[in-house]
Amino acid sequence: MESEYPISIRPFGAHAVLIEWEHLVSRAILNQCITLERELRNSFSGMWEFVPAYNSLTLIYNGTEAFQFETIASKIKYTYNSLEQVANRDNVLWTLPVCYDDEFSIDMENVIQRLGYNKSEIIKLHTESIYDVYGIGFLPGFMYLGGLPEVLEIPRRKHPRQKVAKGAVGLASKQTGIYPQESPGGWNIIGNCPVSLFEIEKEQPCFVSVGDRVQFKAIEKSEYDLIKIQVEVGIYKPEKQEGV
Repeated sequence: MESEYPISIRPFGAHAVLIEWEHLVSRAILNQCITLERELRNSFSGMWEFVPAYNSLTLIYNGTEAFQFETIASKIKYTYNSLEQVANRDNVLWTLPVCYDDEFSIDMENVIQRLGYNKSEIIKLHTESIYDVYGIGFLPGFMYLGGLPEVLEIPRRKHPRQKVAKGAVGLASKQTGIYPQESPGGWNIIGNCPVSLFEIEKEQPCFVSVGDRVQFKAIEKSEYDLIKIQVEVGIYKPEKQEGV
């Protein structure tokens, strides 16, 4: 079946292939990307890695012999055109706790002044929305979350910080996200999430995948401290719903 979302396929260096859709931030295109990834994983050898993000899918070849681009491109086109029409895919929804106490919401006053809402209103808007995971990168486990309400859109800070705390929850332009480790950063910080988003010793270091969905839940400092302890001893399990 010919898709309503055409793709381009081109070499991406000597060991990769780049598949691109129209440059839009679109849930429908992301669904097509994730569905194609799933089908290609089932038909390609283990020599290939797959990196989906927003409106692209990169295939990275780890074999020792060169691959024939024309052959791979033909297989990709056939697989894509054979996909059943994707309307809505079953989604995994993660509910992640965030503490918005003053200790953590170091840019909240600036956000309040820029957007014209009080703190309670900003927290309500931030936690009511459900966000799509369009990409994971910049740092291992850093989720680029689309779906931020337009009224919460705010530019990045003019002067990025050299250190942003692990777990910091920020706003930047049309996105929100969580810093999975301490790092430099220029997002506007409004809270902190006590959940560890990347643990390299685990078989799946980041439990969230591109195409999943995330919703935030406001918590008090006492619950934040309790979850931090549960995370440290390895007994905390993020709240997960399937088929949402």
